[in-house]
Amino acid sequence: MLVRDIMQSDVKTISAFATLREAMRQMSENGVRALVVEKKEPSDAYGILTYGNILRTIFAEEGDIDLINVYDVCAKPAIAVAPGLDVRHAAAMMVRHDFRRVLVLEGNELVGILTMNDIMGPVLRMADE
Repeated sequence: MLVRDIMQSDVKTISAFATLREAMRQMSENGVRALVVEKKEPSDAYGILTYGNILRTIFAEEGDIDLINVYDVCAKPAIAVAPGLDVRHAAAMMVRHDFRRVLVLEGNELVGILTMNDIMGPVLRMADE
C-alpha cells in the first residue's frame, strides 16, 4: 500500500502571515488539529501549525494570539514524504521520530497529508481479516 492510497487530499492551509487567532478559528471551523502553512514563494518550504504549537505559545510563552503570526510558531520546514512511498516506510519514520502527521509532496508541491489515524485504519482492517 502506498501513501497516496490512504493520504488525505483535502488539506487545510493558512497563510504564514495569518494571526494565531485566525488559525485557531480556521482549525475550529474545519475540525482539524493542524494546518499546513503556505509557502511564501515557489522555492520556499511548507510549514505545519498544530494545537501544540499554539498552546505552547499562548501558555508557556504568554503570547498574544492577535499579535503573533503563524510563521513565528509553526514548524518549518515540515517533514514530508512522497505519494509513491510505501506506507510501511512512512509509518516507521513517523513512529521513530514521534511525528503524528507528515505532508505529502510531489516535487515541491503539496498533494496531501498523512496522519497516524490514516495509517491505523488500514492496519486495523488487516487485523480483522
